[in-house]
Amino acid sequence: MVEEGAYWLAWAQISGIGPVLLRRLQQHFGTLATAWKATKVQLGEVEGFGFQTLEKVVQQRSRLHPEQLFTKHQQENSHFWTPADADYPRLLLETPSPPPILYYRGEVELQENLGQKPMVGIVGTRQPSEYGIRWTRQISTALAKNGFTVVSGMAEGIDTESHIAAMKAGGRTIAVLGTGVDVIYPHKNRDLYKQILTAGLVVSEYPTKTPPDRKHFPRRNRIIAGLSRAILVMEAPLKSGALITATYANEFGRDVYALPGRLDDHPSQGCLKLLSQGASFILKELDELLTMLGAIPQIDAVEASIAPEQLMPTLSPELQTVMDAIASDALPFDFIVQQTGMAAGSVSGALLQLELMGFVSQLPGMRYQKS
Repeated sequence: MVEEGAYWLAWAQISGIGPVLLRRLQQHFGTLATAWKATKVQLGEVEGFGFQTLEKVVQQRSRLHPEQLFTKHQQENSHFWTPADADYPRLLLETPSPPPILYYRGEVELQENLGQKPMVGIVGTRQPSEYGIRWTRQISTALAKNGFTVVSGMAEGIDTESHIAAMKAGGRTIAVLGTGVDVIYPHKNRDLYKQILTAGLVVSEYPTKTPPDRKHFPRRNRIIAGLSRAILVMEAPLKSGALITATYANEFGRDVYALPGRLDDHPSQGCLKLLSQGASFILKELDELLTMLGAIPQIDAVEASIAPEQLMPTLSPELQTVMDAIASDALPFDFIVQQTGMAAGSVSGALLQLELMGFVSQLPGMRYQKS
């Protein structure tokens, strides 16, 4: 039997099928394996599958063999996750456009992937002022010393300063690249890259040997926002990529903080714009910032303080039906669909909601069990 992860990889090879359409496919058919066998007419029922996209699917799907493709891909890219893997970062999986393949290098910490260790993104301009550098170092240091993982993009400027400060403080950091995980960009950060591999993780949605491309960097910003429970924008002009990250953070329901600056400082104009739009201020009293960030509920924090009988809220009839069909032992997705008598797409959506609520756990091979 071909694992579900192979189908995530296979679908991602078809031109015109991006992360959003892949998520819709999964929700509609229940599994991407089922979607792979769907007819042209059935695929046309999925939102976003227009005539041109359907033609590409028909033409390219016949030339792809998921199992062979997956085996070859593993040989060329030794470490990667798909949304079918239990280790795929939970917070990223919540977003509307999780990467179908997430490559990684470095030291994996399972608590981060499960959303049980707080991760905070720090972003900003590639040409920061002394003021921006000073506060980036102070905040990154404080976060690292208080158990937060610092997430950034390993670009020049604010990104670089946040990674270095977090590691100097003995903390972990994650770098999200716009290249393959084996391609160092900018090249001057080669020593930083090596340090991150020993004190954190490097991740990317692009396969090994992928060179820098201007289109890749705005897209990788959604991953920084998706991995993080909050985004801190330290210094950013009005056209900064950091504002793209903040936009994604707002869309994903993450908290956004901005460092205030003077009205006539060019590097601060983007931060001032964010503050005028409702972002929270980063103030001098860092204890207050740490308190606010620490107050963001972790996936397991609420569960630890509530009695078991209080954990289960009143569920909608659809969610309750799916919940009743799941046992403590892992059950395959198809069996759950059969037990509920519901459409595969409805079951898939219900399982995702139950998983985000912490009541259901997904295991490899599209198997589910009660948490």
